[in-house]
Amino acid sequence: MGARAVAAAARAGGDRAGERVAPRAGGDRPAGPPALARGGAAGTASARGLLLTVLGELVLPAGGAAWTSAFIAAFARLGVGEKAIRQALARAGAAGWIRPERHGRRTRWVLTAGGTRLLTEGTERIYAFTGTQRDWDGSWMLVLAPVPDAGRPARRRLRTRLSWAGLGSPAPGVWITTHANRLAEVEDALRGAGIASWQAFAAEHRAGAGLAALVAQAWDLPAIEKRYEEFLAEFGSPAAADPLARLVELVHAWRRFPFIDPGLPGRLLPPGWIGMRAARLFTARHERWSPPAAAEWARLNGPAAVTDAGLRTPP
Repeated sequence: MGARAVAAAARAGGDRAGERVAPRAGGDRPAGPPALARGGAAGTASARGLLLTVLGELVLPAGGAAWTSAFIAAFARLGVGEKAIRQALARAGAAGWIRPERHGRRTRWVLTAGGTRLLTEGTERIYAFTGTQRDWDGSWMLVLAPVPDAGRPARRRLRTRLSWAGLGSPAPGVWITTHANRLAEVEDALRGAGIASWQAFAAEHRAGAGLAALVAQAWDLPAIEKRYEEFLAEFGSPAAADPLARLVELVHAWRRFPFIDPGLPGRLLPPGWIGMRAARLFTARHERWSPPAAAEWARLNGPAAVTDAGLRTPP
């Protein structure tokens, strides 16, 4: 289960399907994953996205299993109702991420091997993302993937999949990335979009207009910067009355950035790029909130947790 599966799971984590990174005229602009709608009425789509975050952040490092009652108690703090989380668990089970185990009246959900791989890959990408690409040697990957005028659905799928792999489009049918090692992701994206005729090249900028103009054509950095500003405003304070809820909100909000930010090298970014500041804030808040959140999750998932029926089990 590779990058394509991780991206597909991340797409399932969106909260507002209509929210996208603003398009840039002239190229095939990316459609990024939606932002976290904190505190609002959360439906099943939101619950499924939050569930993916909880599975990766709390369940995976704690042994890979959790009671339904623990999910219900944790999600209540996030404004997600019991019906929505039960539906999200059922859908995650149908997708093969988790499997149910019955213990009398109680149900415990266990990560499958495929779910473990998916979450491990996803968390590695989230925690490794720093808002910039270090040690860039100047190499580019250039992808030519023209789509016929009649292929609007295919063009939309291609735009979404390639942008989530960090590629930008400076002109129709042309895609570029400074991550020259992502050919496997590109191949998965093209295959998933149903594009059979395409070509990929290793490239190097030799002459012509400055790269700043090319970057501006390929990626809408001001729109991404706005998302970072929202993230910094939301998590600027280290205070957390409920560290478990804040940690889930933090990771859920951060995990979209590896898919909407192409992770360009510093020399191609505006001076003082806000993404690096946001990455440092994420690390600081995660280190602060993770220990008490893990302890609270252990309590909710322990022998004294609330059962599916709302009763307490014997100590």
